[in-house]
Amino acid sequence: MTTSSVTPESHPTSSDESAHVPADLASVASTAPIEGGLGAYFRTYRQRVRSGDMGSLPAVSGLIVLVIVFWILHPQFGSLANFSDLLKQSSPTIFIAMGLVFVLLLGEIDLAAGTAAGVCATLMARLSVGYGWSWPFAIGAALVCGLVIGLGTGWLCAKVRIPSFVVTLALFLAFQGVTLFFVLNGAGAHGNISITDSFITNLYNGQMEPWLGWVLAVVAVVGYALVKVRQMTSRRSAGLIAEPVPLVAVKVAALAVLLAVAVYLLNLNRGGSGGSQLVNQGGQLVLVKPPALQGVPWVVLEIGFFFVVWSFVLSRTRYGRHVYAVGGNTEAARRAGIRTDRVRISVFVISSFMAAIGGVLLASNTHSVDANTGGGNTLLLAVGAAVIGGTSLFGGRGRPADAIIGGLVVAVIANGMADLVQGNNRDSIQYIVTGAVLLLAAAVDALSRRRAGAAGLG
Repeated sequence: MTTSSVTPESHPTSSDESAHVPADLASVASTAPIEGGLGAYFRTYRQRVRSGDMGSLPAVSGLIVLVIVFWILHPQFGSLANFSDLLKQSSPTIFIAMGLVFVLLLGEIDLAAGTAAGVCATLMARLSVGYGWSWPFAIGAALVCGLVIGLGTGWLCAKVRIPSFVVTLALFLAFQGVTLFFVLNGAGAHGNISITDSFITNLYNGQMEPWLGWVLAVVAVVGYALVKVRQMTSRRSAGLIAEPVPLVAVKVAALAVLLAVAVYLLNLNRGGSGGSQLVNQGGQLVLVKPPALQGVPWVVLEIGFFFVVWSFVLSRTRYGRHVYAVGGNTEAARRAGIRTDRVRISVFVISSFMAAIGGVLLASNTHSVDANTGGGNTLLLAVGAAVIGGTSLFGGRGRPADAIIGGLVVAVIANGMADLVQGNNRDSIQYIVTGAVLLLAAAVDALSRRRAGAAGLG
């Protein structure tokens, strides 16, 4: 890597450990808090965007445009049921993409993330169904499997010095065979393993009680507010410039409104207003009213948890600063005393661990696994989600939020095109549109980096 990039959250602080991280001073200056209140903040932000430092702005803008277009062309796209489905459909891609963000931050690639998800999912299903393991041990085995895969992949890349493209391409092919082996061997059904554990199936399909959604929303807003206030006061006590109070208030209020609207909509009954149905109970036909389908899907909490964890790791820890430093300039990071090999191994461990979670959700979605679990376009959509969300293919720039934004964009395209285009050409047009969006995102990334470099921002 010859470029250096530092995210807004990763600029040096007054701590000794951050002083060892090489950073581009121009990039740091462009992202640090400034004096002058809201007006100065937005003027500086506008200047950064014009200079090519756009972050997730293109992805967010594209997501809004896609939602509006599909809603106009197909009103059913905006239904409550579809809103919930979009959140769930995007979750496996988001988890795999969130792990890939760490790998891409180093300018590496993990082509085996999708099939690794398939291996972990089929292992979980075989242990749960064939050998009667309870869900904590079956899921735990899948997660440990992901950690082992990542450790092996990272070791081959960092210690043996095999390019990550070659290593993960070989594993991409090999893991398809491992998945097939798990499906065709062992106790229980072969070929297609149906998962019966209710906890595993509810990870994707279940929703929490309405009151719990409100409690978690309040906790999220209060927690975010406390973090922002703590950052602001700590910087001021250290004699550093902090974000203006009105800006912090706007951010907290925006989060509160967003979560309140989302929880309110998801707590409405999206199961339809149909009347009672005739059901055979003990040989008699009885009118039974179907249960209400309402509540925030559990996958939202799962995504939120890992988003908070990985965002904290990247923005507030020494390890996170090392990841950005190695991705920005590996040689400079090595000379600064950072153990670059350990960082390189660790990102593959995180990537495969998150792929294992994505695989569990893939199995939870279909209530089963087969030889195709984790295959097909699983990897391509995950890589596309990370890049579309704003993570750079050149390393040094990316956040866990990019995976969420990009995953939603991919899900909106798939969902909207499925409703809009019918017939034999539906899948082909969906792939073409998704590929075009990914190509556009890569072009924006390349052009923005070139423009930012010319402006001295990274």
